[in-house]
Amino acid sequence: MDALMGEQIARAGLTDWRKLAQGLHARYLADDFTTSARFVAAVGEGGDSIGHHPRVSMGPGFVDLRLISADAVYRDDDGNELVFEWVTQQDVDLARRITQLAAEQGLAADPASVSHVELGLDTSDSAAVAPVWAALLTGDADAQGHGSPSDEIRDVTGRVPNLWFGEADEGGSAPRSFHVEVYVAPEVVEQRVAAAVAAGGIVVDDSQSPGLTVIADQDGNRGIVCADTSSAQG
Repeated sequence: MDALMGEQIARAGLTDWRKLAQGLHARYLADDFTTSARFVAAVGEGGDSIGHHPRVSMGPGFVDLRLISADAVYRDDDGNELVFEWVTQQDVDLARRITQLAAEQGLAADPASVSHVELGLDTSDSAAVAPVWAALLTGDADAQGHGSPSDEIRDVTGRVPNLWFGEADEGGSAPRSFHVEVYVAPEVVEQRVAAAVAAGGIVVDDSQSPGLTVIADQDGNRGIVCADTSSAQG
């Protein structure tokens, strides 16, 4: 199925969901484990009807859901097709169905609380180092390029954060470095940045905020607060 871009997702009006990184994320609040389990069972049945299901995690008082298609298709200006993990129409359709199920069971959504963490590594040769990190992070070198046209490392089971590669600045003092990317809902970017600053962090670059805001700790380690503003809910 065709990959949906941010504006297409925004037009779908998925008020319970936020686009973070590659997928759609939602959190629903539940009073107890039994309520959560009943809701997840209903979500499973809803997914059975279209042959597509979310990734689910549960904790005290909440159910987290992530929707993503493994075979999304993107066509560039030359007509070339790329197949990768992204949001498609089937994710939007199931998101609407899950929202309906939550309403029927009296579960409230908490879209501002969703988040997603990825790792970034600056390197001059991602093809060379990617197999090492794929094996180290997932135990399987084939995780290199899984669901991505690049060397990005993605664990199919979602046990560990994705690792993607950026171009190293060979002229800098630290040509190879890690950083953490924290994806949040657009409406909480200001709050998240303010919390980091209050804790001693420094805003290094906010020229692309609220989409990207670079924060450094006292030792210079960097994190990036990311938000998909193209699909921000009105």
